[in-house]
Amino acid sequence: MVSAHWEEAPLSIGATRQVPLVYDFWGFPEHYYTVRYDAPGAPELADDVRKLIPGVHQDEKRGLDHGAYVPLVEMYPDADVPVLQMSMPTLEPARLFDIGRSLAPLRDKGVLIVGSGFTTHNLREMRPGPDAEPPAWSEEFDDWAQRAVEGGDIDALLDFRAKAPAARVAHPRTEHFAPLFMALGADADNPSARRSVIDGYWFGLAKRSFQFG
Repeated sequence: MVSAHWEEAPLSIGATRQVPLVYDFWGFPEHYYTVRYDAPGAPELADDVRKLIPGVHQDEKRGLDHGAYVPLVEMYPDADVPVLQMSMPTLEPARLFDIGRSLAPLRDKGVLIVGSGFTTHNLREMRPGPDAEPPAWSEEFDDWAQRAVEGGDIDALLDFRAKAPAARVAHPRTEHFAPLFMALGADADNPSARRSVIDGYWFGLAKRSFQFG
């Protein structure tokens, strides 16, 4: 799991044993802070990552943050799939893409590499209500992202701040788009099967998700 909510350099991997979740949000109802997701750790996967990327830091106290466990609760509700979370050491797209390329051999071992973020993410511009009509900037960026990913336009994606419509409104800060680049890098040599599998909007923000391979 690569989450928008863990930026740390040097490149780090989280706990390989069960530790408490990271509730990295504030001001929500109490039940959000009692969620549990006791997935097994993945120490062998951590060893594989260290072989592929020398110098990776290990943080055995770092549990899964909500960018990791929220989608996993929906994907694997029984928490029976081993999970390892990795930090983003930078938000620079090309560097994240290269890290993803280094991780590509893990896919041959059956490892699912998940980048967890949001296709548009501007909390100041959220619309009232989860089913609210999206603003034009969110629709425009979402449409561009779909066409760029499915069309394999990696150069445009890596330069999205300059190439995408409304990029600086859709992502005032880019951490929620950044996980995409690690996933794209892991799929760099297999571009033929990239497709959008989830679309739509939440409070006006695009929740489009892609599946590679």
